[in-house]
Amino acid sequence: MQRAPFVDRLDAELRTADYADIDASPNGLQVGRRAGEVEHVAFAVDAAEATIEAAVAAGADMLVTHHGVIFGGLDRVTGRAYDRIAPLVERDIALYVSHLPLDGHPELGNAAGVADCLSLEELEPFGTMGPETVGLVGDRAEPLLLSDLTKTLDSALDTGDRSVQTLDFGPDEAERVAVLTGSGVDWLDEAREVGADTLVTGEGKQQVYHEAREAGINVVLAGHYATETFGVRALQELAEEWGLETTYIDHPTGL
Repeated sequence: MQRAPFVDRLDAELRTADYADIDASPNGLQVGRRAGEVEHVAFAVDAAEATIEAAVAAGADMLVTHHGVIFGGLDRVTGRAYDRIAPLVERDIALYVSHLPLDGHPELGNAAGVADCLSLEELEPFGTMGPETVGLVGDRAEPLLLSDLTKTLDSALDTGDRSVQTLDFGPDEAERVAVLTGSGVDWLDEAREVGADTLVTGEGKQQVYHEAREAGINVVLAGHYATETFGVRALQELAEEWGLETTYIDHPTGL
């Protein structure tokens, strides 16, 4: 497949352009040329030295990640930035990045993957960010004990050496669950506003303990990396449907 059509198909599926003004990450083709062919695509959560080296070793000609090498602008290609970008340029490996567009995508997104693990139904957009949303909220057909919800995530996610953490300040049973992967505790108030009794996200901040306690809502911290593997894996399946060879690079951080 030619590289340009592959990039364009991903951009269209993920609505990349709609997030241009609200995401600190430049989404879409972040490193490389549109010209050329793509036959073997590697997928990873993070574009870091370790995953780029693995993409090189796998013989990939494109790497698709959730977190790219540019975030909030890039003034100089030196130091760590150079060490990451140089192998991509030298081997002509294009880097395609999808950050916020891949978080809340209703079918392919990270939140959709977590929601599927928890058997949530009647899914609705959640996690307002400008004119877009970056998460989902849904209901359980039958309430699930919070302890069982935690066990479900513990078994389904690669959380490394740490277990899923729970701030159990809400009901003992989870019935309406908001999901915003990665660092999503800033949407706790919105979760309460949409009637959620539980917010599932990746990592927390100090103040969320008191905010959750005062709001009477459960917060489940299942790991930033662990909650954001679903989107790139879904894109991998999509690329395989398009006839491309793929490799998934798993490099958990435990965070």
